[in-house]
Amino acid sequence: MSETIRVLIADDQRVVREGLALLLGLLPGVEVVGSAADGEGVLAQVPTAQPDIVLMDLRMPRCDGVEATRRLRELGELPRVIALTTYADDRSLVEALRAGARGFLTKDAGADEILQAIRAVAHGDAAIDPAVQRQLVDAVARGGLVEDAAPAKALPDGLSPREGEVLTLIAEGLSNAEIAERLVLAETTVKSHINHLFTKTGVRDRAQAVAYAYRHGFAVQP
Repeated sequence: MSETIRVLIADDQRVVREGLALLLGLLPGVEVVGSAADGEGVLAQVPTAQPDIVLMDLRMPRCDGVEATRRLRELGELPRVIALTTYADDRSLVEALRAGARGFLTKDAGADEILQAIRAVAHGDAAIDPAVQRQLVDAVARGGLVEDAAPAKALPDGLSPREGEVLTLIAEGLSNAEIAERLVLAETTVKSHINHLFTKTGVRDRAQAVAYAYRHGFAVQP
């Protein structure tokens, strides 16, 4: 990693992106190399911008921050993600952690906090805002981060866990809008998952997807 830490900003609000870019531009050893309004924009820019860190809003249209973080992790070690959140709710924080986020900041974090988090995560450490840390600890206490003791079973055809969830809900007869509501995702993100799982499994429509789900144990015969 170069001495200067390269940062890409992702937030669906232009005023937030521009404000963060202005703030980061004043921090020593930090260079803003791009900004995006959603996860798809992040994924499109990463190959050319080559950021070390992505400051990632968790709630964005088309492709949200959790899904973008998950897909970035599949690309390799860099860039590392610091999740930005307005409301430190358990579900989004836990999902971001599982997706591979290495840092968590609330959007009211000051310049010093942001700089410390960027430096820590850039060097391979974790950085969690105290307010977010309390929320995560509470989630652990309620069992929100508990995984099954047995190792996760590999899904067929390279399906991701999220694609498996979507496939299960398709088999239950849910519409895209209903799946989005159930999984707390943008409907466009659900469509993206469906496109990916259709490609991976070789199915052409929802009827074939339902049949696939029953064959591979994603749904139980009535």
